Amino acid sequence: MSRLTGPVWKTSRRLGFSILETGEELQKRAYAPGQHGPTKRVKLTNYGLQLREKQKIRFMYGLNERQFFNTYTKANKMKGVTGDNFLGLLESRLDNIVYRLGFARTRRGARQLVNHGHILVNGKKVDIPSFIVKPGSTIEVKEKSKNMASIAEALEANLNTVAFVDVDKDAKKGTYLRLPERSELNQEINELLVVEFYNR
Repeated sequence: MSRLTGPVWKTSRRLGFSILETGEELQKRAYAPGQHGPTKRVKLTNYGLQLREKQKIRFMYGLNERQFFNTYTKANKMKGVTGDNFLGLLESRLDNIVYRLGFARTRRGARQLVNHGHILVNGKKVDIPSFIVKPGSTIEVKEKSKNMASIAEALEANLNTVAFVDVDKDAKKGTYLRLPERSELNQEINELLVVEFYNR
């Protein structure tokens, strides 16, 4: 199993972007880590801008390079706008849906719940974080895992659920209603730069 490890806050500061989408990482120090962080940064080339955007999205969803590229390749073969297809596939990953439903505070936490077999999709246990959930599917916490303190705390802390999922916090069960619209996703990322990066 391949997964991203390392300091999230330091990575967020280096990219100038909140990977956790909360903004916490940049509140105290909004500049890059290291002794040269506060100084003026060198202007990036087009390639540098494309690479940074790719890294922002890759780290946000917690994918390694191969997973990220394979997802892009799949999106590129689909009908429609490649960038929208790409974000749709990333949002449809099981670990991301578990995060969006509020069963975990972070995508890393959601990935761990899936890996440890705490999540059911349409009544069947799925322990593969990259599993693509189809719209209309039901995602729930396994009966034996419903008393986990971490899940209860995450649900309590999650006040704003996105519109493309529906969750019953008491039953710890939710439904992936539809593919997300671009306006419902992070406005700080530019998926077109990723398309340009892979098409150069």
